[in-house]
Amino acid sequence: MTEIGMRPHLLLLTTPSSYRLPAFLDAAGRIGVQITVAEDTPPALSRPLPGRLLIDFSDQAAALQAIRNLHANQPLSAILPVDDSGVELAALACADIGLPFNRPEAAAAARDKHLMRQLFARAGVPSPAFRLCTTADDLPTLVQSVTFPCVVKPLRLNGSRGVIRADNPAQCLAAIRRLAALLDRIEGAGVHEFLIEDFVPGFEVALEGLIDHGQVQVLALFDKPDPLDGPFFEETIYVTPSRLPEATQAAICAVTAAAARAVGLERGPLHAELRINECGPWMIELANRSIGGLCSRTLRFGTDASLEELILRQAAGLPVDTLSREGQAGGVMMIPIPQAGILRAVDGVAEACAIPGIEAVEITAPLNYPLTPLPEGDSYLGFIFARGSDPATVESALRAAHACLRFTIVPAIELVPSTVSL
Repeated sequence: MTEIGMRPHLLLLTTPSSYRLPAFLDAAGRIGVQITVAEDTPPALSRPLPGRLLIDFSDQAAALQAIRNLHANQPLSAILPVDDSGVELAALACADIGLPFNRPEAAAAARDKHLMRQLFARAGVPSPAFRLCTTADDLPTLVQSVTFPCVVKPLRLNGSRGVIRADNPAQCLAAIRRLAALLDRIEGAGVHEFLIEDFVPGFEVALEGLIDHGQVQVLALFDKPDPLDGPFFEETIYVTPSRLPEATQAAICAVTAAAARAVGLERGPLHAELRINECGPWMIELANRSIGGLCSRTLRFGTDASLEELILRQAAGLPVDTLSREGQAGGVMMIPIPQAGILRAVDGVAEACAIPGIEAVEITAPLNYPLTPLPEGDSYLGFIFARGSDPATVESALRAAHACLRFTIVPAIELVPSTVSL
């Protein structure tokens, strides 16, 4: 028996620019499982790398054949998507080689917001009213029939990319054209589908969970204390545990479980976004993956297990000691990009790190590279992590640290730098 045959062998599907992969690799080392990484890489950029399988996720037939070949030589115990990009391929590959995972139809619905909305509506899951549109529609006429305020939304992008609120027909038309230009750059020029949804007001939360045999096990509920009212929906602060009343939290968990059942998810990580108002919780998004960016660092379980360890253990069929989090409150701030341009300098990091309760400040945006804010952008300047006795203390520490940071950004059309204090 080979070394791989002696211990679980997992295939992780990810992208070359993923924030999430290092945490999964670290977790794999801690629990002793073998990992092969499959990166979504166009053939023109493919190059041999040890321990990496470079495949084009969009070429489904070739990708499945590459996974079959790997499984034939080094049998796999599980295939796990690290990011949204690998969710559908993981389900197809697992079905192809006989590994447990979600059905391909459920994985497709977890990636396509229109399919997801249809399933929510059929199951009676509270979610926004929606309509499917295309960029080939008579847009000036279309926007005259929309209920405002509304949200224009792409079907498959994540992280609030391309999501724009509109309060009247003129804003809606501008939002559609802006989204169309973004999709042209990402997917190529052509006709693109998109959603127009009713805007749901309220306080937003994020739920992190694991699905086991169709049952949602809640790992954490994050409050998002900054209002997310648009026109763009850039997330900033996550704090857990939630400060919402217990009855409200129970309702959030119930709606999330109903949404997962509606989509047909049976296994693996779950990340959900909901809004709460006088009518109760509304399901906004549901994803068959864990929390994005570096945000999982706020979560520790049992005797210091990470979220990634729990996910890998479940996938590999290894025992999970506990799903209980450690006692302290935790939080993260995803540092938003304030303006487009070139990042030249970052100051105030040491000052921010000195704020009581701050565990780390990580600037992930490289110097001398262009910055693109939402709705076109898909990244952050970095992350601030805090821990404390209660959620309010954690939130205050994050805001104080953020206020210490200063970013020098050179607009692309100017040579004189501008310093942005946050």
